Amino acid sequence: MTAHQNTKLRIASASDKPLWDAYVSQHKNASAYHKFAWLEAVKAAYGHSMLGVLATCANTEQVVGVFPAVLMNIPLLGKRICSLPYCDIGYGLADNDEVLNDMHAFLAAQMRNVTGKKLEIRGVEQTPLDKTQFENKKVRMLLPLPESSETLLSSFKSKLRSQIRKAEKNGLTFELGTSNVLVSDFYNVYAQNMRDLGSPVHAEKWFKAVIKSYGQSSLISVVYHDGQPIGGGIIIKSGDNASIPWASTLRDFNRLAPNMLLYWSLLSHCADNGVKVFDFGRSTFEEGTYKFKKQWGAEPQLLNWQSFDKNNELIDAKSNAESGSSRVREIAENIWRELPLKFTIVTGSILRPYISL
Repeated sequence: MTAHQNTKLRIASASDKPLWDAYVSQHKNASAYHKFAWLEAVKAAYGHSMLGVLATCANTEQVVGVFPAVLMNIPLLGKRICSLPYCDIGYGLADNDEVLNDMHAFLAAQMRNVTGKKLEIRGVEQTPLDKTQFENKKVRMLLPLPESSETLLSSFKSKLRSQIRKAEKNGLTFELGTSNVLVSDFYNVYAQNMRDLGSPVHAEKWFKAVIKSYGQSSLISVVYHDGQPIGGGIIIKSGDNASIPWASTLRDFNRLAPNMLLYWSLLSHCADNGVKVFDFGRSTFEEGTYKFKKQWGAEPQLLNWQSFDKNNELIDAKSNAESGSSRVREIAENIWRELPLKFTIVTGSILRPYISL
C-alpha cells in the first residue's frame, strides 16, 4: 500500500527483522521494546498477530519508519490493536512526522479491515515538561549511565551505597545469565510477588519467549539467600539503552534489601557494557515506586497513552473509563491475594494474554 508518493507501507514479516532492527538501532527515540524481538515473543508465547508497519522509500527501498503493533482478539471485548502490549511504550519511529502520520493512518485502516474496536498507542512526551504537569500522572524513569560501574557507584549518595552493601553483608548473592534455570528461579519469585500484589501473572513461556527472541540483548539477574531465589529481574537492550520490564522480590525477605542488590547487579552490568540510558519503567509521579527509582538518580518522562476509535478519532480517557472500575479492581485484587499460588499461576496464565498492561 502506498501512502504519500515517495513512501511504501506494509505489514512487516519475520524476514524483515534485520531491516527493522537496523532502523531501530540508529533512531534516537527508540527503546528495547521497539526491536522486532518483542513482536516475535508476543506471537510465539500468546499467538497474537504481529502488525508492525514498515515504511520504505519508494525510490531507494531504504527504511524510513517502523511502527510496532499487535492485533489482540480479546474474548467478549473484540479485536484491538495495541502498540505495544505488556510494556509501557510502543509508539512509531520515523524519519519525519509525515511518515509517522502515514503509518498511524495505515494502522487505523488495518483496524477497520479486521473490525477492531480500538487502536491504542503508548507514547511518551519527547519534549521535556515542567514537573507541575506530572501530578498524579504515569511516568517512566530514565537514568543516564556513566562509562563504568565504579563511576556510577561513586555518584550515589552514601545512604544508597550503604543499602547496597547491607544486602551483601546480609549474605545475599546474585547470578546473571539467560539459562532456563535462571528463568525458572526468576519466575518463582515473580509469580509469588504478583499474587501478593493481587495481579494475574504471565505464563513462564512468555519469559522464555522474550529471552529466546532477544538472545544476547537480554539478561536475567536472580538474587539468592542461602540458595533460595528471593529476587529477580529481566532487562532487554537495544543499542545503548536498556529497559527493565519486570523486577520482583519476596516481601518476607525485604529486610535483607534484595531489591537493592538486584538493581545494582543490573545497573552495574549496563554501565560496564556500553549502556547509556537505563529505563526503570512505569510509576505514578511521586508515589512509592517512583521514589525508589528516583533515589538511583532517574528522572521522569511523561507517558502519553492514547486510544483511537474505528474512525481514528481520539477516545477521551475519562469518558472511556467505567465508573466504579477502580473499586471493582480493588475487590478483585484482595480476593486474588488470598488464592493458592498454584491456582493463580494456572488462572493467570489463561487470563494474562488478554490483558495488555
